Order: sequence, then C-alpha cells, then structure tokens
Amino acid sequence: MRASFYQGNKSFAVGDCAPVAPEAGQAQIRVSHCGICGTDLHIYLGHMDHRVKMPQVIGHEMSGTIEQVGPGVTDFKPGDRVTVMPLDWCGECPACKAGNSHVCQKLKFIGIDVPGALQTMWTVPARTLLKIPENLSLEHAAMIEPIAVACHDVRLGEVKPGDYAVVIGGGPIGALVALVAKSAGARVLVSEVNPYRIQLAKELGLDVVNPTEVNIEELVNEQTGTAGADVVFEVSGSAAGAELMTKLPRVRGRIVIVAIFAKPPNVDLFRFFWRELKLCGARVYEHEDFEAAIKLAAAGAIPIKQLITAVYPLDNLQTGLEQMEKGGDVMKVLVTCE
Repeated sequence: MRASFYQGNKSFAVGDCAPVAPEAGQAQIRVSHCGICGTDLHIYLGHMDHRVKMPQVIGHEMSGTIEQVGPGVTDFKPGDRVTVMPLDWCGECPACKAGNSHVCQKLKFIGIDVPGALQTMWTVPARTLLKIPENLSLEHAAMIEPIAVACHDVRLGEVKPGDYAVVIGGGPIGALVALVAKSAGARVLVSEVNPYRIQLAKELGLDVVNPTEVNIEELVNEQTGTAGADVVFEVSGSAAGAELMTKLPRVRGRIVIVAIFAKPPNVDLFRFFWRELKLCGARVYEHEDFEAAIKLAAAGAIPIKQLITAVYPLDNLQTGLEQMEKGGDVMKVLVTCE
C-alpha cells in the first residue's frame, strides 16, 4: 500500500508502507477520498511540528470502505461504506465522565497526534466509524467531517427558524456554517473579503458582503430594525473579526467562536456587559453532529459539488497544499487515496 508522509519543511513524500492489521475493537478501511483542511495546512506550514511525529501520515476528512474488522467488532463488516469521527478519547477523565468525550482532557486527534487517512489502508478504532448511505458518493462523503463541524457550531449557537445569523469568514467552514444555519431556518449574512469566495457564496444562494466595502454593523442594524443579530459566528480567526463580532449581536445575543486564533485577540468585554451577550467556544463535534451531517449530505441539502475546487491523486497532495496556501480561487481540495 501507499501513503503520503509529512517530513517537515513544507514537504510530503509518497511511498510504500505496511498495512496495520486491525486488533480487537478496530477496523481497517480502504480509503477512497480525503479532504485537505485548515489543520492540514497548519501542519504543512510547520505550525504543529510539536504534535506531529515525523515522518507521519496526516488527514482526517475522509470516506472509504471497510476492508476487515478486528475481534469484537459486530456493528460493521467488510464492504460497509464509512466515514470516521477522528477523535480518540480516554473515557476516564472528568470531561469524558461528564459526557463530553469530544473535548477529552487526554484527547488524541486522529490524523494529527496519530497516523491519518492519506494512505491506501487506514486502521482506526471501530467506535469512530459511521456508515455512509448508498445514495451518497464516496467523493462527496469525504465532506461529512467538515459539515459535522458546521452542525456542531450551529447547534451550540442555538440557531432556530427566523433567527438572523452573521458568519464572519466565508472559507470552507464559514460557508458550511452559513449553509447549515440557513437549512435550520435562519436568515444568514456572510462577511468575506476573498472575491472568489464572495462569488461562490452568491452562487450557493447566500447573502454575502465585503467588510472592506460595506459597514456591516450598519447593515445588520438596518436589516434588523436596530436590534442586531441573534447569533454571530466568528470563523475568520482574524483581529478584525474579533473586533467586529461584538458589534453585531442584539441584547442577549450569542457569539460562537469557531476559528482558532494564533494569538489572543482584543475583545470588547464592555459590549458583553452592556448587552448581556453570551460567548460560546465550539471545538470539533459530537456523534450527533456527524449523524446530522450525514442526513444533510444524503438529502442534498448541502451543495457539496460546488464546494469542491479540485480533486488530486495522492501523488499530488503537495500541489493541493500549495494551492491552498496561495489562497485565491480555492475552496475545498480533495485527494484520492486508492
């Protein structure tokens, strides 16, 4: 079998590797497609070298077919089409015992802390598997993981029909948050500066504005009768986004932090006091978010095809990462692993 190994210094090498036979409670998957996400880009840029043991296979947004299962695995069998919720939790820490295993205090993220999906065969704990409906292609099923991120964000944002939501940042996750919020019945406004992503958001049926051209605070007040947004999602990870997010919510409105900030941003705490705002962090997802994502994808509620910019073979992973690093005319890049 073949795999792509991160070697540090913005370099990947494709080579042969031995498949890992599944042990008790594990399953071996023949990987079909794997998406490149912002985390993978951070790894490529060397920002996570303290966590990744080189040379290492990364990747976690995937789809595939079970090749074989280990002893004790009864819910899945060879031939099942699956995706993976790439979290390996301990089950014993206070967070796990409280029912929050997705933010386990000893959490291992599969594809970062341990080998990932950018290989022909991938062996993972069977408890991380979810079945893919037959009417959903394996290519599109590789988008379930980022859709699950959006489902988690929207759920924590308590979005309901009739809400006015603002999404700051229209990249892959921001676009998905906007689409999931819209599917939940919200009116959604997206803030984005990249011309390609602005045009794509419009093609996806989203309302989108460029904050360098439009005063978003004034626009939101105009569209809500000066009340403000019910919920704001900060997905840009920028200082400008952190500054804008507190200006938009209504009294007792909600702010959901989706992005990972490289440095702690300045936040207007007075605004939180003055309007009694609620701030919520949203990290990864839970099983119910994957189930919701699978339902949305299988129902065609998310225009997955339009979000995929390119699909490369495993040998061209480096090309996909370089394309994402440059930005511009790119949204989502997938890699074929078979």
